[in-house]
Formats: sequence, C-alpha cells, structure tokens
Amino acid sequence: MDVIVSLKENRDFRRLYARGRSFVSASLVTYVMKNKKGVNRVGITTSKKIGNAVLRSRSRRVIREAYRQAFPRLKTGYDFVFVARGKTPHLKSGQVYRAMAAQLREAGVLE
Repeated sequence: MDVIVSLKENRDFRRLYARGRSFVSASLVTYVMKNKKGVNRVGITTSKKIGNAVLRSRSRRVIREAYRQAFPRLKTGYDFVFVARGKTPHLKSGQVYRAMAAQLREAGVLE
C-alpha cells in the first residue's frame, strides 16, 4: 500500500484555500490543486463550529477513512484539503466517501 502524505504547513493550507478549486456539499468541502511533487498530499481541517473535541475527532476519522477508500483511484500529483461541515460527525464513512468521490470526480482527479 502506498503511503498517504499529510499536509502540515500552514502555508500549504493557505495556498490551497487561495488558489485551489473548491467543491462543496452538505457534508464536506474539498479543495484541490496540482502540485509539482509527484505525490498526493492531504490535509483535514475541522473547526470548533463542528462541536466539541469528540465530534471534531470523529469528523477527522470519517474523512480519513473516506480518503483511504478513494486513494487507490486518484491521479497523482495533487494536494487536497478536506474541511468538515456540521453534518460530518453524524455521518458514516460510506456517506462521506460518496460525497468525496462526487467532488473528486467533478475535479477530474478520480480515475
């Protein structure tokens, strides 16, 4: 299995927010931008609007699992940032995966 590389630097997140293409659904916001690294990098954000620490952590776990399911079918060389919405902690990973797959397909990065 390939390794999933995380975005960690604030400047990388800010660059995606400013220059990346965004796709919105009720459960997830996805930012996508091509990088020159030849590897996919992913970042997940959850704000305090989601709820307490338990709900924010659940949102991150659900999004991470949905991304893990989509990972083998993604084109390489892209940065992704997934932002949890209010519904995210109350959904199962399969439901989030369907929303994520639709957004990634619209972005043209899902094979």
